[in-house]
Amino acid sequence: MSMQPQVAQQRPLPGIRHVLAVASGKGGVGKSTVAANLALTLTQQGHRVGLMDADIFGPSVPMMMGLGLVDPQTTAFPIEKYGMKLMSMGFLPDASRGILFRGPMVAKYVTLFLTQIDWGTLDLLVIDMPPGTGDAQLSLCQSVVVSGAVIVTTPQDVSLIDARKALNMFGEMRVPVLGTIENMSYFVGEDGKRYEIFRHGGGRKLAEESGVSFLGELPIDPRVAECGDSGEPMVRRYPDALVSKAYHEIAAALWKQLESQSAPAPLPQVEL
Repeated sequence: MSMQPQVAQQRPLPGIRHVLAVASGKGGVGKSTVAANLALTLTQQGHRVGLMDADIFGPSVPMMMGLGLVDPQTTAFPIEKYGMKLMSMGFLPDASRGILFRGPMVAKYVTLFLTQIDWGTLDLLVIDMPPGTGDAQLSLCQSVVVSGAVIVTTPQDVSLIDARKALNMFGEMRVPVLGTIENMSYFVGEDGKRYEIFRHGGGRKLAEESGVSFLGELPIDPRVAECGDSGEPMVRRYPDALVSKAYHEIAAALWKQLESQSAPAPLPQVEL
């Protein structure tokens, strides 16, 4: 009996050119911050972008975008802000009470956000994946055609261990990994010197050993946390910052990757 994951009939999302999963193997690497700033950077570069928060248990997109709970009876989803279309469990009243869901309910909400929300016409739908390799990831990969995934890691080996798991999961699900991003890569002090607080080079190492592209390094900037808490992403509030310029370089490289490859064809169901 095969132990490979079951791949259901995948289908394209009408009106959406590319679906991009932003993932990591563990929490604490800044994946949601990267997803939000990447999505906004791509919007600034002229693309029509949606950002979907697939972290059902710990949604962070509403806070990072300066939004809160809404009344689903009177609010049309997705919500628009900063030129993007947004959807998150954090918009719904249940999120404020804490959510006790088993796996099937997580899969249900991810599928609902993907297929029942009217995203309209988009060049790119960015999916902020939860940490790990669980139900949300499987639901995404099994239900729709995913153009590619990006793996976010920090430089140190303990982060790379889990990033490899995420990378391997997408490989098993036959989703192309477009590259890795090294977050919190280095810090430039007031003296102008570069300090590698969490070591350096792990993201590039992971890319090279996996045969995928290294998309770039994001430096540490304390203002990133300030922007996330205040609801205005770094690339919008401080567009001339070093980290904002790095986002623009990464976004351009990522878009080039997406456009240079053909979207994978729908896959047949694999029997276990």
